Amino acid sequence: MTAAQSGHGVAYNRLLTELVGWLRQFYSRRLPPNMVDDVVQETLIALHTKRHSYEPGRPFRPWVAGIARYKWIDRLREMSRDRLEPIADHDAALKDHGPAIASRIAVNGLLTRLKPEQARVIRMVKIEGLSIEETSTATGQSASLVKVNIHRGIAKLAALVDETAH
Repeated sequence: MTAAQSGHGVAYNRLLTELVGWLRQFYSRRLPPNMVDDVVQETLIALHTKRHSYEPGRPFRPWVAGIARYKWIDRLREMSRDRLEPIADHDAALKDHGPAIASRIAVNGLLTRLKPEQARVIRMVKIEGLSIEETSTATGQSASLVKVNIHRGIAKLAALVDETAH
């Protein structure tokens, strides 16, 4: 490196050639294989850019290892950022729930205007997906009464919606 700093091109080329092997080995133990060559190139560019900061009387290997370590950490940070979804995607997903939430509030408001036994069986069968038999067992109403309450409740809901629309 001292010779390279003095302008000896042959020494500089030899230094870079030897460093490529060392850097490949350094990164191959720390990164996925498809990233090694890119990080080696980035490190060589950083070494070239920072070559003036090397002090000839100091050990060369720790200086190179420090730069290689920083480039490795930079790549790890990039990898962790790439795995995250942009916040904007989350905002879009949240906005998509708006109509469903509004519908749920409207349905709950309408159900409060029914007789409690009608509202309860409509919630259980039509919203929660229980069968007539399951609802009958849970409410103590006969299966026939569950069906009648659903039919009458939905008829009343239709009338309420029609009344609101006019």
